[in-house]
Amino acid sequence: QNGRLRRWQRLRTALAILTLTGVMGSNTADESDIHLREGDWLMTRTATALEDHVDAESEKIDSSGKSIAVLIPCLDEEKTISAVVGDFRSHMPDGTPIYVYDNGSSDRTAELASTAGAIVRSVADKRGKGHVVRRMLREVDADVYVLVDGDSTYSAADAQKMIVELLENDLDMVVGDRLSSTYDSENKRPFHSLGNRMVRWAVNKTFDSHVNDVMTGYRVFTKRMAKSFAPLAVETEWTIHALEADLPIKETPVTYRDRPAGSHSKLHTLRDGVRVLWTIFRLMYEHKPLSFFCSLSAIIGVLGLWLTASVWVDYWQTGVVARFPTLIASVMMIVFAFICLATGLILDVMDRRSREFSLRMVNQGE
Repeated sequence: QNGRLRRWQRLRTALAILTLTGVMGSNTADESDIHLREGDWLMTRTATALEDHVDAESEKIDSSGKSIAVLIPCLDEEKTISAVVGDFRSHMPDGTPIYVYDNGSSDRTAELASTAGAIVRSVADKRGKGHVVRRMLREVDADVYVLVDGDSTYSAADAQKMIVELLENDLDMVVGDRLSSTYDSENKRPFHSLGNRMVRWAVNKTFDSHVNDVMTGYRVFTKRMAKSFAPLAVETEWTIHALEADLPIKETPVTYRDRPAGSHSKLHTLRDGVRVLWTIFRLMYEHKPLSFFCSLSAIIGVLGLWLTASVWVDYWQTGVVARFPTLIASVMMIVFAFICLATGLILDVMDRRSREFSLRMVNQGE
């Protein structure tokens, strides 16, 4: 860094000499003033560029001997992947491998990522981000993983503070929180914001937690976290696993920017809206089965009893069962309510066993 500053001082001196030479060679005071302004502008721009470079070098992470790997799952991101790889190369410690796993792109994503300096691997056998991330975690070994999307919506500079948070506080995962930062001003898709907030509400309600951004694609996590489970739906499952296993996690605000012009999101409002609703439903019955099925049992049971009571009232008044279909339906509803209750009890036991197994997997990963 001292060598760069000395070079900058020499460059500034040379620029000053060139500026003065231009001034002395000027025929008029106006020309001299123009040369001075041009020289000041050139020195200012050069100083800014050099200072930014020095700052980036001086702020690179001291990983204390921990190996770091950057994981970028991609699909048709030729407009942004070069910038993403270059950004992380400039902010990560020297020699940090950057892996780009291409999920069968139809454009030049793989070629441009390789040219930018990334290690490119193809996962074209099956589409899906969860499938790609599972392959990444099986094949890449590191102490600290940085998982980020390849759409240039996140800044590599934020990875520095996330890694520092992880290492200094002995955490298992640091989550890049977009919703506390620039997401609302940058995101141009209001239904996606609504989906984020609905899933966040469901997760916090289910696990009695206070997570702010459940579906962010920017995460830093440890090897123990990475090897302890196989994510199905990347964003939501990571958070749920950490909450269930009681792993230490923390959210930190990160800068979010909208996709650049010409880059298109892979999300579709209708299709992904249905997925959000399904995610909320699945959260309830998979992770809180007793509450879910007991509530369902209570609703169906009360309705069945009400229908049965109406039939018995008619029978008491007339001595005739006039509505056999209603009686049959009400009895079936009561039976179904008991089945739901039994299902909830059985699944609750299975869920507890699953959590015990998950904790054992986490402990084995230490």
